[in-house]
Amino acid sequence: MLKDLIKSGNSPWTNGTGEDKDVVLCTRIRLARNFAKYPFPLKQTEQSGQSVLADMSAFCKDHSNLKFYDLQDVPALEKQALVEKHLISPEHSKDDHACRGLAVNEDGSISIMINEEDHLRIQCFAPGLNLQELWQKANVLDDQIESYFDYAFHEKLGYLTCCPTNLGNGMRASIMMHLPGLVLTKRVSILDQLGNFGMTVRGLFGEGSQSLGDLYQISNQSTIGQSEQDILTNLQSVAQQIIKEERNARNFLKEHNGLQLSDRVWRAYGTLANARSMSSREALELISLVRLGYSLGYFSQLDLAQIDQMYMTAQPGYLQVLHGGAMDDVARDTFRAEKLRSILA
Repeated sequence: MLKDLIKSGNSPWTNGTGEDKDVVLCTRIRLARNFAKYPFPLKQTEQSGQSVLADMSAFCKDHSNLKFYDLQDVPALEKQALVEKHLISPEHSKDDHACRGLAVNEDGSISIMINEEDHLRIQCFAPGLNLQELWQKANVLDDQIESYFDYAFHEKLGYLTCCPTNLGNGMRASIMMHLPGLVLTKRVSILDQLGNFGMTVRGLFGEGSQSLGDLYQISNQSTIGQSEQDILTNLQSVAQQIIKEERNARNFLKEHNGLQLSDRVWRAYGTLANARSMSSREALELISLVRLGYSLGYFSQLDLAQIDQMYMTAQPGYLQVLHGGAMDDVARDTFRAEKLRSILA
């Protein structure tokens, strides 16, 4: 099942559906949790780490929608592709820890990282802007796990976590947004102000990563002293304002720089449709322009699902899993261009 999930061109952040899909690719709710009976991952032993894996394996057997995988048994390329699908973090993919696991459902909309920074990082994904419904889904799963295991919990501090910024409710809500309008009009600096509203901005693959293809992740900065609903309401309000600013920027570009914009967009489409070799970074930049052009009505022959599928096709790990093994840079860039052409054909 895992390889089938990895090989699928779609993921919750690349299927081109959902509310406000022209700007918002995906919403994620992540809950940090630790078991009371074991040392936290930073202090755990081989025995306690394996016990956490065994407990979650048993939980998954009682919940047929979730499959358990020991990441020691997952090849490096497949783990890289799991990072690219946002089902595990870059840190969780490393081979420096023998007791790491993954629980995931069939379509990748639920993912539980086991023994990452905390015992559990419960993740629920949905395309588009979908905070409230997604929180309900994550809350139900969290309650199911807590009915099996006692969490580490303090009456005043809330859920106990390895990082103090996750204390309290332990929830991070994040929204992946496509913001080429703000980038091209040089107004993306407005994101720097989000810290004043308790928000933080990260790149494509979360903390420590850079923005690629004009993609940004917006999430709450702290979890203690706030309820889940407070966080969701605040993030929803911030997201709606960013969406408004992005749409205004796109319309400004079309109205005042229409010829230059359409030329850039169509050149990007022509390159994607005809290139014989392409790096991942170039592909993401071109896909961003085509996605922008689609939102402004330039491409009646495409749908958003096609365009967003190209985001996965640009990723090196996913490509090599599709190919069936590792490739050097030249072969990978050639294969990437071939797959991108086939989507647009």
